[in-house]
Amino acid sequence: MLDLAQTLAVWALPVLFAITLHEVAHGWTARALGDSTAAMLGRLSLNPLKHIDPVGTIVVPLLFLLLPGNFLFGWAKPVPVSARNLPHPRRDMALVAAAGPLANLAMAFAWGLLLKLTLVLGAEGGLWFGLRMMATAGIVVNLVLMALNLLPVPPLDGGRVIAGFLPAPWATRLDRIEPYGLVIIVALMMTGLLGPLLRPVMAAAQALVFTLLGIE
Repeated sequence: MLDLAQTLAVWALPVLFAITLHEVAHGWTARALGDSTAAMLGRLSLNPLKHIDPVGTIVVPLLFLLLPGNFLFGWAKPVPVSARNLPHPRRDMALVAAAGPLANLAMAFAWGLLLKLTLVLGAEGGLWFGLRMMATAGIVVNLVLMALNLLPVPPLDGGRVIAGFLPAPWATRLDRIEPYGLVIIVALMMTGLLGPLLRPVMAAAQALVFTLLGIE
């Protein structure tokens, strides 16, 4: 059982990397498609301080780590994207949104490589054991963020992806949900429905990562 200091040491870097690269992936994709808003505002930096939301990045995840259960929740400052600068606004916004969860999946693979290395070395204590725990945390936090953001609820990425490919009238109706998106997520969490919605996606992604990396 980890104490508070050990828990923070294991989870801090994975959480910061997960949210930072998630947001930067949105900005990088937007710039590749023609919108440089995030670049002009200095939000394409890998410096986590550029993306930290004091409440969503620090306070909320810390509370979830300290509370009973195995769920982690939080958010970063959204990277600004101007759809007016994109040649195909609806389609391109969907691609920008999809970049975030894909970045989390890529990071899960990266942490999986570190986990594979620690398992090969067979370290049961010291630095390598700590890295093994951090790698496991990195896989978990990235798969949680990926699965959560794939929910078809605006302003989550999944909602924006679906809106980008729906007929315009349906997309407009879906966009109207955005002001209530966080309320919906909190309600799903409080009723215990959020976990069952996320677990199948997380399990499938973890199986993919472990299978490709040969982790048993």
